[in-house]
Amino acid sequence: MVKHVILWQLKDELSLAEKQDIKSGIKSGLEGLQGQIPGLLEIKVYTEGLASSNAEVMLDSTFTDEAALKGYAVHPAHVEVADTKVRPYTKTRSCIDFEI
Repeated sequence: MVKHVILWQLKDELSLAEKQDIKSGIKSGLEGLQGQIPGLLEIKVYTEGLASSNAEVMLDSTFTDEAALKGYAVHPAHVEVADTKVRPYTKTRSCIDFEI
């Protein structure tokens, strides 16, 4: 299996209320991909970090293998969520992929 973990920071110019709405949209959009993408076993988004955090959103997902992860990256449902709910609002992205 392969884990795919991403941390995002949202853009500074967003208000707290905007950030809450955006985080909710990211969570529902990405978690809504469950069952739509071959090889995606589990997907969870965390949006309520402690004050000590330096990221605002975390994606924790599990795939059957690296080929499934590569398929997820280009799957139209994922690309739509990324292009409409994530990329327009994030300033930084850190990712780690690893086998478990």
